[in-house]
Amino acid sequence: MARLFLPRSVSSRGEPTITVSFIIAGLFGLALVICLIAYSGAGEVANAMLVIGWWLVPIAAYHIIPMLFSTLSWRELLPPANRPGVVSITWIRWIRESINSLLPVANIGGDIASARLIHLRGVPGSQATASMVVDTTVGVVTQLAFVMAGATLLLLRPTGHAAFEVLAGVLSGVGTLVVAVAAFVLLQHKDMFARFVRLARSTLPEKWVYQFEENSSATDDAVVRAYRSGPAFWRANLFRFIGWVGGAGEVWLVMWCLGQPIGAADAFILESLSSGVRAAAFMVPAAIGVQEGGLVLFGALFGLPAEIGLAISLSKRVRELLLGLPGLFFWYWLEAHYLLRRNGG
Repeated sequence: MARLFLPRSVSSRGEPTITVSFIIAGLFGLALVICLIAYSGAGEVANAMLVIGWWLVPIAAYHIIPMLFSTLSWRELLPPANRPGVVSITWIRWIRESINSLLPVANIGGDIASARLIHLRGVPGSQATASMVVDTTVGVVTQLAFVMAGATLLLLRPTGHAAFEVLAGVLSGVGTLVVAVAAFVLLQHKDMFARFVRLARSTLPEKWVYQFEENSSATDDAVVRAYRSGPAFWRANLFRFIGWVGGAGEVWLVMWCLGQPIGAADAFILESLSSGVRAAAFMVPAAIGVQEGGLVLFGALFGLPAEIGLAISLSKRVRELLLGLPGLFFWYWLEAHYLLRRNGG
């Protein structure tokens, strides 16, 4: 399999500095959550969560719907001859989201793990790696489209000056991401993995470089084929965009459970803008604090009290735990099963 490595700043005698950055970012995010709860009133926030109560379970289960569309999107990027079944790839997608949601891996650790798992399901290593890279790109591009759609809907609302200030900040961030994504897509069409091998020669052990080198050309070719797969590629984009839109249903359900139902358009705006903020904060583990602050800020544009924005965010946190913890355990079980089988146990 084409080997994948998390970008790490490692010295021969020290620990990865990126881990320290994750810890610091996570602590700042946690401090922000505590400050927001204190500012909003811990009692009010707790009361809002109690009102939702056991509805948190079906709200969490609802997330399976947008996750399924993300799964179908990823599956379209695999060659038909090697595509796992929908059930198999859904399990892997579940593990992928669980890792990215609950572990400090900058939202790419789950992607790498999923490429490995799909390879173990019989997909050639170059195709598994390529599908992961292109699927990640499709996810970012369609998310940017989702954020732009939400920003457009907000502009159509009769809002005050504050909305324009918020939108200016959001759109400036989107513009930066568009440039970064465009550069990344261009690099993918210019032998990205082969370039990485050449760059790695001066930093990685020779045996690692050799293992990477023997698969780099095949992986680069598989990436280009995924982009040129015609209708399958565009179906992947459509499925992924539907998945982002489906996430707005979670916001709508939380507001309905709180006895403050909102329209579908308002739920769409809240979900799209908050997802954009979360994506921009990928270096913060689980975007802790950033997601909460974003929902409080964007909720205020609709006249929602801060505790309601926090209740929406905390409902998402509960969903991540309810779905993510079993996903992590299932991942550990799969890896242990694979190691035992490989070692003849």
